[in-house]
Amino acid sequence: MASRTATKDIITLRGSAAIVSEFFGYSANSILYNRGVYPEESFVKVKKYGLPMLLTQDEGLKSFIANLTAQLSEWLESGKLQRVVLVILSKATNEVLERWNFSIETDNEVVEKGESREKSDKEIMREIQAIMRQIASSITYLPCLDEACVFDVLAYTDKDLAVPFTWVESDPKLIANPQIVKLHSFDTKIHKVDTLVSYKNDEWDEQ
Repeated sequence: MASRTATKDIITLRGSAAIVSEFFGYSANSILYNRGVYPEESFVKVKKYGLPMLLTQDEGLKSFIANLTAQLSEWLESGKLQRVVLVILSKATNEVLERWNFSIETDNEVVEKGESREKSDKEIMREIQAIMRQIASSITYLPCLDEACVFDVLAYTDKDLAVPFTWVESDPKLIANPQIVKLHSFDTKIHKVDTLVSYKNDEWDEQ
């Protein structure tokens, strides 16, 4: 007699933290490529989330993103990470030109009780795909960055969190009167990530 094995897609806190931190790593690569912060030739194509993605080959940036995702994963597991913001600034003036904002909602019951949740990997991947497509098409809805730029990453955490010495207190690097584009969100059932990008509205300068 034939038998069938049914499997459930169980998401643990550690597994969810890994998914979300990896997403930040790929998002950062995609933003820095698509917004021209790093030269096009310093990236190589890989397949991820069922899409062609770009990863930096710049050793300094690779190391930075690897350390960043490891730290974010740790904070996600503790339930103390509220938001991550990738800021693009003018290299010449340090003016903030764009803020890529990733807000995180954590199911605190999972953190406190060590419970797991159910959601299929395919469904999570489809949600992440939608965000990655929006980042890749950002050139169609964001102003051209026609000057040399640098970037910074801000992490908003619970106040009682011990912050490593490699992180320093920072101002929020806000943009006055920004234009805002809300992107898709994704949810592992443990961490929900809402994404938006705000950018400098040059029209204000022309009035």
